[in-house]
Amino acid sequence: MRIKTVSALSIWNAQPYLLNGLVLAMALLLSVGVGSVWIPPQTMARLLASLVLPLDLSDVPQAYQTIVHGVRLPHAILMTLTGAALASSGAAYQGLFRNPLADPYLIGVASGAGLGAVIALAVHWPATLGGWLTVPLAAFAGALLTVYIVYRLAKVNQSVPTTTLILAGVAVSSFATALTSFIMLRSRDELHRALAWLLGGSTMNGWTPVWAALPYIVIGFFVLWSLSHTLNVLQFGEEQAHQLGIPVERAKLMLILAASLTTASAVSFSGLIGFIGLIVPHTVRLLWGPDYQRLLPLSALGGACALLLADLLARVALAPQVLPVGVVTALAGAPFFLWILRRAKSELVW
Repeated sequence: MRIKTVSALSIWNAQPYLLNGLVLAMALLLSVGVGSVWIPPQTMARLLASLVLPLDLSDVPQAYQTIVHGVRLPHAILMTLTGAALASSGAAYQGLFRNPLADPYLIGVASGAGLGAVIALAVHWPATLGGWLTVPLAAFAGALLTVYIVYRLAKVNQSVPTTTLILAGVAVSSFATALTSFIMLRSRDELHRALAWLLGGSTMNGWTPVWAALPYIVIGFFVLWSLSHTLNVLQFGEEQAHQLGIPVERAKLMLILAASLTTASAVSFSGLIGFIGLIVPHTVRLLWGPDYQRLLPLSALGGACALLLADLLARVALAPQVLPVGVVTALAGAPFFLWILRRAKSELVW
């Protein structure tokens, strides 16, 4: 009887992962399969299987191979990584600030990345790999620099109060946003590209952005996951965490660094995509509970699914025109945000 009970409990605990994994696999297939060029399903299945199996593709047109292997598949994987990064970072920030309205951009990652990207876009770089990499690298540097400035401004003696951190983030974000607007007004030739990036549009195609963002996102996620127990303890308050032996200030610094690194690496190549880091962790918490050892990986899976489906909708809604995916996530996320705000009016801090 005990063995049966343990087995049933294991299956129950695995259900959320299996469900999200299945939805993610279906979303990936749809993202790769749907596009302006129709590729027969059996051909697409062979092209995907050829990545792991030695299949003969001599009868498959080279154009199909280029579209699937060189364009759609890397784009789908980049969206998967971006969604996972934003949702897991959002979950960490919500736990750190004990606020259901916190998101990955709370302390200036978005405004810093936007400023860096717009500065790079204002310069006419050569059409080489180094030139194309300038925008994401500038966005990455701008995001991390902004977070560093916010952290230094918020530090009081040897501690960083969360309220001061939020206020510093708001002030620095406003300043960076004002600079971004000024540069955009002065550089009208690149205004369209800058707006597309700020609304959630990648400046690069192919595998380069995937390989460039992958190590930072993976490292950041595993650091966050390793701090899941600390996040659980922090929900009882910093004083209680101190009494339980948690080095609170060091843990807060590690959480901020890991979440900011993960978010910065994602938005550097995918543009600013809102609401994924807000609505996905909140939904996962409502469905499967507040334990961060489950919440973080489930948020990553849910964020990947949500962004893939949003990106798919952005590509088919006004086909052949492609909408910035940030527009779709904003249209879907804004009503959800208002619902969270109404629900949390009497209990903003957990």
